[in-house]
Amino acid sequence: MTEKSVITVFLLDDHEVVRRGVHELLSAEDGMEVVGEAGTAAEALARIPAVRPDVAVLDVRLPDGSGVEVCREIRSSQPGIACLMLTSYADDEALFDAIMAGASGYVLKDIRASDLVGAVRDVAGGRSLLDPVATARVLERLRGGGERQQGRLADLTDQEKRILDLIGEGLTNRQIGDRLHLAEKTVKNYVSSLLAKLGMQRRTQAAAYVARLRSGGGTNPDTGAGPGPSGSRPPGN
Repeated sequence: MTEKSVITVFLLDDHEVVRRGVHELLSAEDGMEVVGEAGTAAEALARIPAVRPDVAVLDVRLPDGSGVEVCREIRSSQPGIACLMLTSYADDEALFDAIMAGASGYVLKDIRASDLVGAVRDVAGGRSLLDPVATARVLERLRGGGERQQGRLADLTDQEKRILDLIGEGLTNRQIGDRLHLAEKTVKNYVSSLLAKLGMQRRTQAAAYVARLRSGGGTNPDTGAGPGPSGSRPPGN
């Protein structure tokens, strides 16, 4: 992302007082404009594409989901938007998920006002604020778990592999059900089963795993085909 005269920002936080405070802080800065706000993940996903900000400042914990999920969806559909995660908790698991979702930064809410302004400017300019040590820790987790997960992939049924492929495309359970002509509850059961077999807890981990297989030319241990866990595109793609 190139530097520009006015940096546009979208704010997502379920606490109105926090949103107002950050809004006032950023709006007081020369060359910054807050173009939208939301208090839930659903509102953010509906509003962000319409205003197309340079930076989305996203709270991690929300009443209807996670700012990390919002980040993943936005980065998938509009990669030009930089996402800065803002949270009250120093959570390694959330940091891991944020990195895998494509966040450009992860800062705590006790950050100094001037540092938050600087963080927004940095990610708007295409720079990363992710701690190199934390990023290295995430990459080590990926390397350490990759071989084990590749072996576990062989334990998935063909249907589970198809569903894993579609998770990697960012589809929801309902969308997967529509694609494969399955009930949403049936898809949910398949997702729970495949996550357990792969030793994962979150579907974001599964999505990141599929992305890694595709980018690295990963193969199906049963068939040798690739990329992607099913070895081929699911019907209807």
